[in-house]
Amino acid sequence: MLRIDAATGLVVSHTPAPRKRMFEDLETAAKAMREQDERKESIFRQSVDAEKNKADLLEKKFADALRKAKESPAEGKPLRDFDLD
Repeated sequence: MLRIDAATGLVVSHTPAPRKRMFEDLETAAKAMREQDERKESIFRQSVDAEKNKADLLEKKFADALRKAKESPAEGKPLRDFDLD
């Protein structure tokens, strides 16, 4: 709520809107905290599993790239912009 002086048009005072409560009671807030903790733990477990499998995945990608490189050897020297002039 704003209180404005009619003569000058300046704000004399204001009253902020009441803050809406995020949770109705303490039990609801505690439940939300537990759910958030479980979600954090789940995300952490997923990242740990991804790190464990990361080495295997990179090794497979490297072996695939090495196999492709052996199958199609480089065709001479690569062209440079200077060579095209």
